[in-house]
Amino acid sequence: MQARIEFPKVAPAAYHALLSLESYVAKSFRLEMPLLYLIRMRASQINGCAYCLDMHSKDARANGETEQRLYALNAWRETPFFTDRERAALAWTEAVTLVSQDRVPDSVYDEVRQRFTDEEMVNLTLAVGSINCWNRLCVSLRSVPGAYQPARKSAEDREVAGVGNGR
Repeated sequence: MQARIEFPKVAPAAYHALLSLESYVAKSFRLEMPLLYLIRMRASQINGCAYCLDMHSKDARANGETEQRLYALNAWRETPFFTDRERAALAWTEAVTLVSQDRVPDSVYDEVRQRFTDEEMVNLTLAVGSINCWNRLCVSLRSVPGAYQPARKSAEDREVAGVGNGR
C-alpha cells in the first residue's frame, strides 16, 4: 500500500493549521482525554479511516483505555461499558459525522445538552469536526496505517487525564 499524496510534506502550512486545532481540542479535553479518544475512534470507524483507527487505538491503549471498551465501541449502545456522558458524546459524534443524513436531530442535541455545558458543546463539536477532517484527508489521500507509535504518558499524566482511575 502506498499513499497517494503525503499531505504533511506537500502542504505543511495546512498540516500545521490542523495540528493547532488539535492542540486546542486536546486542551479543551484536558480532564477527559478518554472521551476524546472515544470520539476519535468512533468517527474513524464510521468513516472507515484505517490510519486514524490505528493511531487513536494505540494512543488510547497507551493512555490506559481498555481493550474491552475499544472492541465494543462500534456497538456502544448495546454495552454497559460507557458512562452516560460518553454515550451522549458518542451519539453526538455519530450525528455530526453523518450530518448529511439526519442534520443532527434535536433528540440527540437534547440528550447531549443534559450532560455538556455550552462551551463543552462547542469543544465537543470541534473535536468531531477535527477528526472528520483528518479522516477525509487520510482516506482520500490513502495515508498508510501501521507505523505510528504513541508517546508514553506517565502514571501522573494518566491520572490527571482521568484514565486508569478505576473507571
